[in-house]
Amino acid sequence: MQNIVVGYIPTPQGTAALSAAIQLATTNRARVIVVNTGRAGNYADALFATAEDMDAIDAELAKAGLDHEVRQPTDGHAASEAILLAADEVGADLIVIGIRRRSPVGKVVMGSTAQNILLDATCAVLAVKAR
Repeated sequence: MQNIVVGYIPTPQGTAALSAAIQLATTNRARVIVVNTGRAGNYADALFATAEDMDAIDAELAKAGLDHEVRQPTDGHAASEAILLAADEVGADLIVIGIRRRSPVGKVVMGSTAQNILLDATCAVLAVKAR
């Protein structure tokens, strides 16, 4: 395993995904690419991490001694598209995402970033739950 892309949002699910990616990257000496973007390209959205959050992630990955990149694309793509584009660009071996429980109606009405990634990824996907 050489490249791990992790979809990060500032929630317990995002933290769980980042932790899992760090553990796997440390074990496999893999590069970590963290991707954070707003919901449907909305950068005022609460899921668009602050600069402080992104700096803290960068520092955490550096402290772990991991080759890494922290991305916060602002090109208007939905989160699933941004993650999948990054994975394709770096030739990811794995995408790590956090998931939460949603009702079937909630998935239909709001869509599902995780579902889009699971269906469209060209590499393995690890979906983790927050504790």
